[in-house]
This record gives sequence, structure tokens and C-alpha cells, in this order.
Amino acid sequence: MTSGPRSTPQDWVELMADNGCGYDQHDCINLSKLEPLIAQPSSPGKVVAVREVEGEEMAQSYIGSSANPGWRDFAIAAEIVRGKTIPPNVSFDINPTSRQVLQMLIDDGHLGALVSAGARIHQTGCNGCIGMGQAPAIGRNSLRTTPRNFSGRSGTDEDSVFLCSPETAAASALFGKITDPRTLRVMYPKLSQPTISHSASSLLEAPLPIERARNVKLVKGANIKSLPEFDGLPEEMELPVLLKMGDDVSTDEIMPAGAKVLPYCSNLQKIAEFSFERIDRAYVDRARAIGRKAGHLVVAGENYGQGSSREHAAAAPRYLGLRIVIAKSIARIHRQNLINYGILPLLFIDAQDYDRLEQNDMLSVRDLRQKLRSGENVVLECASRAIEAQHGLTSDQIEIILAGGVVNHRRDDKDKASRSDPRDV
Repeated sequence: MTSGPRSTPQDWVELMADNGCGYDQHDCINLSKLEPLIAQPSSPGKVVAVREVEGEEMAQSYIGSSANPGWRDFAIAAEIVRGKTIPPNVSFDINPTSRQVLQMLIDDGHLGALVSAGARIHQTGCNGCIGMGQAPAIGRNSLRTTPRNFSGRSGTDEDSVFLCSPETAAASALFGKITDPRTLRVMYPKLSQPTISHSASSLLEAPLPIERARNVKLVKGANIKSLPEFDGLPEEMELPVLLKMGDDVSTDEIMPAGAKVLPYCSNLQKIAEFSFERIDRAYVDRARAIGRKAGHLVVAGENYGQGSSREHAAAAPRYLGLRIVIAKSIARIHRQNLINYGILPLLFIDAQDYDRLEQNDMLSVRDLRQKLRSGENVVLECASRAIEAQHGLTSDQIEIILAGGVVNHRRDDKDKASRSDPRDV
């Protein structure tokens, strides 16, 4: 089921299981036992029932962002607050997901209901989810329907952000305290998915013909920089441990978001200055002292790189010379981002090796390219002991790492194709 608009048959292809198919796993959900949940500050994993924190004062209710809400999230909130007024001590912030969702809410009257109740309507996009506006007050609780609530992500370092459903966010906004929406004593609103009255693609510009596109001159301001060149993975490296971290390091801690940092998202050289700022402000200076060419590695515990799929959390440390991350486990999306920028993600085979490594230890590795291609474990020598690690890379990922990242890899493939004899194609 989708929370977006009704679409026409040419917009989608139905995917269904084969007739008579079997399943390895069966889940049974008793709908009568489900109840509203809420994630407490400052982790999406700290989930409790809303009733357990009901009554706590709150100052902001924030619905939306670019990440996950569809038309229904805003429409259900509009129906809950329709004809009512948000108290003056609560900031009721609405952040439409996209122009299409905004147009739908305008057309069906739900935006009017939100505005009449006292909602503040913001521009479509990420915005408050990553601290680009709508930052909560210090010492006040903020309820949000966004995907993450890591400390400081909201734009306020001393934040207190809860994650909840649109129903809980709207009900709580009406009373200025965390409220179980089931206590409103009103019938649950019935919604019907609207249709789009205009073509969703009417505002899209078609790509130029290839010959015209080649002659287009890109106009770049002073804060727009080209991606720097990254070299391929060497056969041998001797790298210092520049940083040792614990468990559950998020991409927000590796590369902060917010109004201070994100203006430089197209300037990797500048945005790199904020790398690991929330963990160790001296990291950047140490990396620059060692040099990009010499390189370094970092050590982490479980679930390194959890959170948003922010590629700057891989690109910026790579610009500063990060070549290897060795951890107990690495979050899936961040692991791929590391690979895309030519950073080798490794996992300890013996978890106790994590405890044996310290910041400033020097690790050396030999025959690295050969070991990756042969599928062998990687051995990093540290003083009188050896640290064995596995990479689990696919053959394609190995070639990307060896090339120094996905940009180099694609460019190499293009160069090979252009040099090949057309008769061999």
C-alpha cells in the first residue's frame, strides 16, 4: 500500500507472488494488541508505548521531512486538528515531503485545515529533520515524525527529540503534552486517497540531446567545488589509528548536519573540516598533520555508521586521508558509501582485537590488492601482533575499492570502452 496519489496503469508494474508459492517465514500480527509507540531521546531504538510517557510537557510537534511521509501523514493530522486551535506555547510545524504532496494538500483542503489550526508551513525538503531550521528549544521536548533523533541532529545540541506517528504528534500538539491519540474520544478519521488533477511530470525538464548537453557550460559559484581526485588502493600501507570509537556511531557524528555544515555540501574540501566533530574535534588537525597521501585508519565497535545515508560521512574523511575502517560491524548503507569512495571496510574476526588497539597504534598491511582479489582475509600487523580481518566484498565492490572509488571505476570502464576496437563490441 502506498501513501501517495493514485496512479495510472502505465506508471507501475504489479509484482505478485507465484500461485501456490510457499514461504520460509510466517508472521502473525494481532491487530487488537497494537498500540501507539514513541522513540525517546536520543535514539530510534529507544521505543516505548506512548502511554508510558504520556503527560510529559512538549513545545514542538513536527510532521514531515523529505524522508518518509506521504500524503496520508499530513491528511490524518489535518483531520485531527480540524476546527481546533493549537495552544500558543506549542510550535506546530508542517514540512511537506514534496511539491506533489503539497499540491495534493492544497487541492483537497487539508492544508487549509492545518493552517487554520495554527500550523506553520515550511518549504518542502529535509529542513528541520537535519537541523536546517525548526530547531527545537533547549530543554523542551520536541515530537517529530522524522526517521532519526540522534543527539544534536535537530540543530540544537541539547535537544530532546521524540519520534512518533502523525496521530500522536497531532494529538500532543492540541494539548501541549505527550498524548495517546486514542484518548481523544473521537472516531478515527476515514481518508480516501486523492487523485492528481495535473500531470506529476509537467514540471520536469526533459534531458537535452547529447550533442547539446556536451556544449552546456556549468556555472559554479565560489562555494561549488569539483570532486577531488582519489588514488587507487595501494598494495602496501602503513597507517596510524587516528581515532578509536565505541558502538553505534552515527553518520550524524561522523559528519554533522545543520545550518552550519550543509551550506558546504557541494564543497568537499570545506565540509571535510567538520569530520568527526561531535566525537573528536582534533581529528581533522591530526589527519592534516599526517597528510592525505600518507593516510590513516579508524577503529569502531558495533554498528558503525548507523543512521542517515549521508555520503559526506564517507567522502569527507576520505578527502582527509581515511583509507581503512575496521570495526566489529558496519551499518549496511554506510558500508557501501565507504566502498564508493575507495575506503576499505573491514570487520574484526576476533572481536577482542578491538580492545587491543589504541589510538596512535601503527598498522601495516602487505599484498593488500592481491588478498582482496583472492578472497583472503586481510592481516594488519601491529607491533608484535597481527590483527586479522574479513572484508566480505563482492567482486564488483573489490574492483571499486581497488580503483579508488566508484567514480574512478566508472571512468576506467568508459576509457576501456572508448579504446576498444568497435569490431570487438
